[in-house]
Amino acid sequence: MAFASLILGAIFMAGALAEFARFAGPLARTFGWRNLDRAKVVTFLWCFSSTPAVALYLLARFAASRVSPEHQPERRKLIVTAGKLAVAAPFVIAGYGATVGRTSFGVQEIEIPVPNLPRDLERLRMVQLSDLHLGPFLSESQLARVIDAANELRPDIALVTGDLISSRVDPIDLALKQCARLRADRILGCMGNHERYSRLEDYVAVHGGKRGMRFLRMEAENLRFGSADLNFGGVDYQAFRDRDHYLPGAEGLIRPGAVNILLSHNPDVFPTAARQGWDVTLSGHTHGGQVTVEILNQTLNLARVYTRYVSGFYQQGRASCYVTRGIGTIGIPARIGAPPEITLIRLVKGPSV
Repeated sequence: MAFASLILGAIFMAGALAEFARFAGPLARTFGWRNLDRAKVVTFLWCFSSTPAVALYLLARFAASRVSPEHQPERRKLIVTAGKLAVAAPFVIAGYGATVGRTSFGVQEIEIPVPNLPRDLERLRMVQLSDLHLGPFLSESQLARVIDAANELRPDIALVTGDLISSRVDPIDLALKQCARLRADRILGCMGNHERYSRLEDYVAVHGGKRGMRFLRMEAENLRFGSADLNFGGVDYQAFRDRDHYLPGAEGLIRPGAVNILLSHNPDVFPTAARQGWDVTLSGHTHGGQVTVEILNQTLNLARVYTRYVSGFYQQGRASCYVTRGIGTIGIPARIGAPPEITLIRLVKGPSV
């Protein structure tokens, strides 16, 4: 048993070291970036599953060692058996998240209150898609399913709030082609951090425009519905390191007398947006934590380490923010406790503040 533990530990360490394969130039030239991406994901899945499995195994062995085999052999046997079953649980959960959870695209309907909302905007339907991450772990056919489901919602406006892809080698043109199939009077969007990391912001803006989509880059577009104005402003990804200076100049995009909606991939800008006077902020970025567990009535996920705006609806004074869980994945190709989300948004009249 000790030898088996040693082998398990060695495999675990090898997997952790493989995470750094992306930075090995000779390996990249030999095997190609995409194959290294797949190796990286296998590493993440292995580490994600094996770490709690090893912990559970050691815990079971410790518990069994505290029971005297001479006095309570059945109890000791039960603990050992339960420990073996528990070790398999992380692998089963990870497998479910990577197969079923990752592609269970569902619709989340949300009503966002706006004080003094004009009547002509009350029946408006907006669809928000975010964090597509089209690439090795979200195929074009899967994204097409998402677009078809969004179109069935009959939106008046379609919004794409960043991260169409994960890296520069991913098929950005296919992502734009599928997003252009959204059937809405207007398709608007903003840039995510992965467009920035991949240096594709200009490309997305130009080629998205050619396909009928406008990505707002410190720009605004006003839409008229009856006698009411709905003004959309959009900003490029606001990096967390710039949190003391979010949204510089964005207050100039606000249109007096209109309902003003800000598209920002990063939801941490919400307090700044509320102070500037934006009525609604729509964001993504967090994937809702992507892997979320409930322990003692507490929700735990990686996103909570760097933001308080993980998923869902938030309000500050008269201003509101909605953070969608998005569609794709990053890191490990799995979703557990945070299923992918197509968001249908309706504005409703809220109380005056």
